[in-house]
Amino acid sequence: MLFFFDYKPFIAIIGDIKSSKEIENRSSVQKHLQKVLDAINNTYQAEIASNFMITLGDEFQGLLKSGAPVTHIIETIEREMSPITLRFALGVGDITTDIQSAMPLGADGPAYYLARDAISHLKSTEKKKMEPKNNIEIRIKQHEELSALLNAIFSLLFVIKESWTARQAEIIHTYLQGDGTQAGTAKALGIHQPNVQQALAAADFYAYRDALKTIDNILSEIKEADDV
Repeated sequence: MLFFFDYKPFIAIIGDIKSSKEIENRSSVQKHLQKVLDAINNTYQAEIASNFMITLGDEFQGLLKSGAPVTHIIETIEREMSPITLRFALGVGDITTDIQSAMPLGADGPAYYLARDAISHLKSTEKKKMEPKNNIEIRIKQHEELSALLNAIFSLLFVIKESWTARQAEIIHTYLQGDGTQAGTAKALGIHQPNVQQALAAADFYAYRDALKTIDNILSEIKEADDV
């Protein structure tokens, strides 16, 4: 256990479409986003405290009971919404109001305060050249040093992802969503295994994967303790 909570932790996720006003057919994009969120709600219903849904314009949010599925949820939304770009803010803290499982509206508490601060910070730093590039930021109540560590890793992952070509991204997403083998990825995409190998190596995928596993291991410890 890397850290301890003296409260029941929840993970509030607030997502936002970047430069949404510049997108053509915003209505169809929003409809597709809600379909993606509905699929997330179905797949991860055991870990979800309050369903993901569009809450304000091009913003969406949801509430998790466990940190284990966080990166998988974000990766799925990014993949399904590509080439639309998004930002994600994660707030880890307690919830001080009643929670409605069908929708995230109405619930409140430190988890949402931290997520809201994080999304505001992401928006402001995108305009500052001296700030690290990132599209994911996490804030954990009472664990500022761990938050800083995770945000540094998220920033490095963002830099790696920014260098991917569309084809590399497709191969990597297929690899992560499939059986995790080059042969399986090649079969799914109808290409040869050496093509997969070359794409993964050129995209620095293995460094990306190892860093992602580190984040997953840390976030998996965010859950209600037996004695809380």
